[in-house]
Amino acid sequence: MRRIMLTVAYDGSAYHGWQTEPTGVTVEEVLNRTLSALLREEIRVSGASRTDAGVHARGNLCVFDTASPIPPEKIAPALLGRLPDDIVVRESREVPDGFHPRRCDSIKTYEYTIYRDRLPDPLVRRNSWFFYRDLDVDAMREAAGLLIGEHDFQSFCAAGAQVQTTVRRITDLQLAEEGPFLKIRISGTGFLYNMVRIIAGTLVQIGLGQKKPEDIPRILAAKDRSQAGPTAPPQGLCLMKIDLYPEGFPAGLLT
Repeated sequence: MRRIMLTVAYDGSAYHGWQTEPTGVTVEEVLNRTLSALLREEIRVSGASRTDAGVHARGNLCVFDTASPIPPEKIAPALLGRLPDDIVVRESREVPDGFHPRRCDSIKTYEYTIYRDRLPDPLVRRNSWFFYRDLDVDAMREAAGLLIGEHDFQSFCAAGAQVQTTVRRITDLQLAEEGPFLKIRISGTGFLYNMVRIIAGTLVQIGLGQKKPEDIPRILAAKDRSQAGPTAPPQGLCLMKIDLYPEGFPAGLLT
C-alpha cells in the first residue's frame, strides 16, 4: 500500500461542500467514486479542509491509500476526463505512510472576492459577492490589521462548532482592489466554522460605516457571535492553498 496526496481545485457551486453527507453530492464523494473506478479498488480520501456548500478551492489537499501500480504522479493526469469539469486534481504525489496534512502544522490561505458595480455581472456570480454600495476600503484595511495575531475568535464562529478552543492565529490579512473586485486574502494556522465569511461580513459592515475599525477589539472581547457582522455568502470564498510544515513552523514565521 502507498499513501498518495492530491492537490484539488474545484468550483463548489454544484456541491454540498467537501465532506460526504446524505443530503447532496459532495466533492469528496465524487473523488471517491472516480478514484475507485480508475484504480479498481475502493478508495476513501481524507481531506485537509472541509469546505462548506458553495465554497470553492484552488489548493485543497487530501490523502488516500492504494495498492495500484499506477505511478503516483500519473494519477492526476489520468483523472482528466474522468472527473466532472468543475473538479480538477492539479497534482498527485506519494507521501510517507501515515502522513496526513491535518496532522501537520500548516498555514491556510483563503480569498474572499467582492464584485463592486452598479449592476451584477452574470459571468462572475458563481465566485463573488455582488455589492452595489460604496465601501470605505481604508476603514476595512484598518479593521483588518486589528484582527492579525492570536485572538479568541468566538465572536466570529457560527453556532454549532464543536471545538476545544476558539483561539486562532491570523498570520496575514490584506485587502486588494483589482478593478471592480475587492479581494480579502486571509492566512492563518486554523479557522473556525464560517470564520472567514463572518470576518468578510464584518469588514463589509465597517466599509458601510455600520461599524467602526475601533469596534474590532470590543467584538473580540465580547466572545458573542451577535456582536460581529453577517456571514458573507459562500460563493465569494475560495481556499487558495495550504502550506504544510511537517517539522513545525520555521522560526519567525508566526511573529
